[in-house]
Amino acid sequence: MENDINDGVILAARLLLATLFLIFGWRKLMDYSGTVSRMVQDGAPIPVLATPVAIFMELPVALAVAVGAFTRPSSALLALYTLASALIAHRYWTMTGANKIDSMESFYKNLSITGGFLLLYITGAGKYSIDALLGL
Repeated sequence: MENDINDGVILAARLLLATLFLIFGWRKLMDYSGTVSRMVQDGAPIPVLATPVAIFMELPVALAVAVGAFTRPSSALLALYTLASALIAHRYWTMTGANKIDSMESFYKNLSITGGFLLLYITGAGKYSIDALLGL
């Protein structure tokens, strides 16, 4: 019984972690030019390359986490991506006023999400996943 509860919690964690990325990845894809502009504004290195990387990470990689396919490598990739996003787009230490507070909040949210992906990397996908169906 305890394992079923744990596997249910892992499933919920996968879905909750992936939701943010799927929503905003879709938004990035639908407004591609706006996403490139935002990458420029955020100071992303090589914004024209950073945009498809962001879309790839936020759509297929996050979807893999949601369904529990290749969960450990996908979680590791999203942990690195989320940490990099925090360091590139939410440099609150360079800001003042309300922008500083908003960016600080986003920075620490990204760190928390990174922690969630690291835990998922350690636990794996759980019983309710494609990984479990494939015996991975």
